[in-house]
Amino acid sequence: MALFATHKKLEMPSQADALPGRDQPMAVPDRHFISGAPLQGPFPEQMQQVLFGMGCFWGAERKFWVLPGVYTTAVGYAAGFTPNPTYQEVCTGQTGHNEVVLVVYDPAECNFGALLKVFWESHDPTQGMRQGNDAGTQYRSGIYCYTEQQKATAEQSRHSFQQQLAERGYPNITTEILSAPEFYYAEEYHQQYLAKNPNGYCGLGGTGVCLPLENT
Repeated sequence: MALFATHKKLEMPSQADALPGRDQPMAVPDRHFISGAPLQGPFPEQMQQVLFGMGCFWGAERKFWVLPGVYTTAVGYAAGFTPNPTYQEVCTGQTGHNEVVLVVYDPAECNFGALLKVFWESHDPTQGMRQGNDAGTQYRSGIYCYTEQQKATAEQSRHSFQQQLAERGYPNITTEILSAPEFYYAEEYHQQYLAKNPNGYCGLGGTGVCLPLENT
């Protein structure tokens, strides 16, 4: 029974089979635990946004909040079916959502390529519905773009990184690159989790392969 349940968590549910969710959004803090910037928009006009899925969102968020030019970050759920899901629901594999990090950045201070470099080099994008020991649809690799330029740049970087990985014997990248779906904020205790719990779990592990300089 446990093996069957694990297997089901590795498969995307259909919209008809997904959990129903709810209309009420998750209550989240007003401010980022570290920077004090707003966690929710509207953000300053010059800011751009992107969503990254790269395994457990605790460690993934920390990779981005330290970057110069990043205005704010938040963790949540996206690219599934269930409206306003809870963490417990996402963990069942029956919402279709990915654990993602919302990165809000100033393009005048933080090049999108710099974000992609952190993304590709901080996890293994060839593992399908898992990242290390974390298995399930919520741990898949994904880039969810808010502009067509972001999407084109992300796709080009995937092509370049695939070449580097292939030279070192890695299989094909499984990262999905999509237009940004609706983002649902995760519960308060997940936000900036590793800042609040410095010794907390971080399951991220890269391949040791670098994104070529022309993509950054």
